[in-house]
Amino acid sequence: MSYVKAKNLSVEMPIYEVSGRSMKMRVINKLASTRIASSNSGITVIKALQNLNFEAHKGDRIGLIGSNGAGKSTLLRVLAGIYEPSVGELEVNGKAVPLLEMGLGMDDTMTGYQNIKMRGTLLGMSPDEILAKTPEIAEFTDLGDYLHLPIRTYSSGMKIRLAFAISTAVEADILLLDEVIGVGDAAFIEKANLRMKSLHEKASIVFLASHANPLIAEMCNKVIWLDAGSIRFYGDVHEGLALYSGTH
Repeated sequence: MSYVKAKNLSVEMPIYEVSGRSMKMRVINKLASTRIASSNSGITVIKALQNLNFEAHKGDRIGLIGSNGAGKSTLLRVLAGIYEPSVGELEVNGKAVPLLEMGLGMDDTMTGYQNIKMRGTLLGMSPDEILAKTPEIAEFTDLGDYLHLPIRTYSSGMKIRLAFAISTAVEADILLLDEVIGVGDAAFIEKANLRMKSLHEKASIVFLASHANPLIAEMCNKVIWLDAGSIRFYGDVHEGLALYSGTH
């Protein structure tokens, strides 16, 4: 059974080039005194997430809301295992697949087919799984013979198509989404939306970070409202959005 449990979860990001005693540090502290501090070793740190407590279970679709810099993307990266908690506990049971930076791990010198193998491996797919899914990925991209060419010959839209097709071919227990990414012309966007909907429905748990409240209301049953790295609300999506909208 898939689940996520966070207890007193905090994440601190070190800023090595800023001294805790410098004039720059004093100015930064005035701007954001609650989130910037010095560690025991004197290194300046940003408190990206502070004392988070929540659980997610099968069927939960959780929207992450909050202003820019609130900690939404950081939380997704912690759930994906990209960042480690500085303090507290995080238990993730199930295969968590992050659709955060879809182009991560793509190599311009390699062909489309080679990038399918490499990106698929980075996403945790086995060689057999990549081999089995390659024809379907290739068909979905509509790139045809371009898949035999180095992706440096692709337009930006073609690269996004390829990255999207690979990333969304992974079967996830826990799906981690950061905003909705445009992937080309209207016809392809319609295909992409249908694919995302299918992926969303198959996953046991979904976390979606977005500034689009209507999208959160449509796709999620709960929200986590983050403010300066802390949780201000976790619960029913409509109640959370109403509280959040009342402050913005």
